[in-house]
Amino acid sequence: MRIKSIDVFLPYYKANDFFDSIMGLITFLSDFGVSDHYVAAVKARILRVNPEAKIVDITHQIKPFDIIHGSYVLGAVFRDFPEGTVHLFGVDSFSTATTRHIAVKLEGHYFVGPDNGLLSLISEEAPKGMVALELEDGLSSAFPLKEICAAAAARLSLGEALPKVGTYTSGLERFISRKPRLTSDQIIGHVLHVDGYGNLVTNISREDFEKRTAGRKYTIRVARERFKEVHQAISDVDYGDCYLIFNSRNVLEVGINKGNASQLLGLHFESLISVQFEEEEAQ
Repeated sequence: MRIKSIDVFLPYYKANDFFDSIMGLITFLSDFGVSDHYVAAVKARILRVNPEAKIVDITHQIKPFDIIHGSYVLGAVFRDFPEGTVHLFGVDSFSTATTRHIAVKLEGHYFVGPDNGLLSLISEEAPKGMVALELEDGLSSAFPLKEICAAAAARLSLGEALPKVGTYTSGLERFISRKPRLTSDQIIGHVLHVDGYGNLVTNISREDFEKRTAGRKYTIRVARERFKEVHQAISDVDYGDCYLIFNSRNVLEVGINKGNASQLLGLHFESLISVQFEEEEAQ
């Protein structure tokens, strides 16, 4: 489900806010794959504008057109880069009649790519600046990430301000992200991502879990399996056994040591994971 939002936009740009890019540092994430020329073509366009650009590939193996997958991967890593980094993303990026391409400042980072809801899934903050990107002649493009976005990302990496690379706009396209259902004695969550190892990453946060634990026993239901504890590390279980940990993003992850949890448990994106808390024992 998509909704439009009205973003609070600063009426003017402060130089210190928009000239703080980490000079030349650009990350690149896409669903282009690695067997075609698309990735190289975008990089070539960046380097024509900024020959000194340092381009870090996050991945180019996002599932084709899968905005949820792209948002998970980008959201998991962008904060690890210094503020001011430019993040170029191309997931479901080819131009349609309704898709615009934008540059946004969000959480101190710059993001350049299609306005297709992906950015709303990586942060709940409102953008501190947002501009629409277009070709000089105003025509549409068959390869917008190369012909529209790459040059904008390169110019931002050189320290140019947002108003120099596009035209002020607002109303970032938004998705409503799936949230767990929380009660005092139960959490019902979902698998948000299945990684390359077959591990199941859920939307159950450590904070929500620990608020309800408070010394109480609990049962975590994963498909037909039942678990009574969350492990500290994968190595806590033997090869072939299932583990539950809070990962580096502090959300519950289910996996199998040296195995594929998605295949062996028959779970996938949006599968249910639940936690049932027992009544606290009387002292």
